[in-house]
Amino acid sequence: MKTSNALLFILVLLYINASTQWPTHTVCKEDNLEIYYKSCDPQQDFALSIDHCPDIATHTFNIRAATVLGHSIEELHIKLDMIVNGKTVLTYTETLCGPGHSKLIFCGKKKGEHLYYEGPVTLGIKEIPQGDYTISAKLTNQDHVIVACADFTVKNYLDY
Repeated sequence: MKTSNALLFILVLLYINASTQWPTHTVCKEDNLEIYYKSCDPQQDFALSIDHCPDIATHTFNIRAATVLGHSIEELHIKLDMIVNGKTVLTYTETLCGPGHSKLIFCGKKKGEHLYYEGPVTLGIKEIPQGDYTISAKLTNQDHVIVACADFTVKNYLDY
């Protein structure tokens, strides 16, 4: 019996490693706002959820995010691209962890450690742009290795 369980486990791992597509996850789906994400890292998916979708643009809202780190994060950089009709129309970059400044509680975590964040987030924007578009988010470490990345699909039909 143990041999068959071990064989099944190995087959599952091989299938996961052969797959390069992660499922699309729903962050929120309200009357006029839908947000989905899919990990763009073929090695790792992550979990993300938010409380109360309509508060995203104008209020502080709570999120929960979790993953197991595939790489250490002595430094952590984020790059966000807003993509409309296949063209990047806006790019934002920021250092979140680095020498002399650490904006996040998980700065300094090592490869293999469980990363979990639950708490408030404020985007600092007045509204989410209306329309259908993609936000590509990439977190890289000090070695320019991807720590996490995702493509968020945003569908906002709300007329502010």
